[in-house]
Amino acid sequence: MIGTIVPRPIAWVTTISPDGVVNAAPYSFFNCLSADPPILALGVENRPDRTFKDTAYNIRMTECFTVNIVDRANVEAMAVTAAGFAPEVDELEMAGLTAIPGVKVACPRIAEAPVSFECERYLGIEISSAREIILGRIVMGHVREDVLDPATYYSDHARLDAIGRMGGNGYAGTLDYFDLPTPSSDDVLKRGRTFDVT
Repeated sequence: MIGTIVPRPIAWVTTISPDGVVNAAPYSFFNCLSADPPILALGVENRPDRTFKDTAYNIRMTECFTVNIVDRANVEAMAVTAAGFAPEVDELEMAGLTAIPGVKVACPRIAEAPVSFECERYLGIEISSAREIILGRIVMGHVREDVLDPATYYSDHARLDAIGRMGGNGYAGTLDYFDLPTPSSDDVLKRGRTFDVT
């Protein structure tokens, strides 16, 4: 699956422990699921002994987390936060990153990230003793101004320059981009293209 469902967007998740220790870790089992309400999903794996990783534990205890989007400029810092540090270690500090307090949630966001979504835990789905799917309701978004197209206020993929996860140690950028409008059914029929699904 992880070698063929690619590229996968990366949720660079920041949380805070009940004792106030900031945690950061990347997760590539991640996507947006709904716009109304704004819901995103994380697939979080437990440790081999089935205990919770810091991210899952902190979300359970504080009911909040922030998803930061990884761009090319931050890919090496993101890799540092993936290292298996002990729970008392602040990964942002180890990676030379800056924590900014959340506006609507207790955990911080990453100042260097081009986009951040503050989330409240919406639902946790324990799919096995090894993995949980965490749904988060976005309560606040932060988008760096230079990422937005000044004419439309939509995000510009080239300015965002997001990085996705491939299989193994591979990553891919979003600059390999092309437009392909969805044709109308009439256009497809005019071209004489039919599809036999039997």
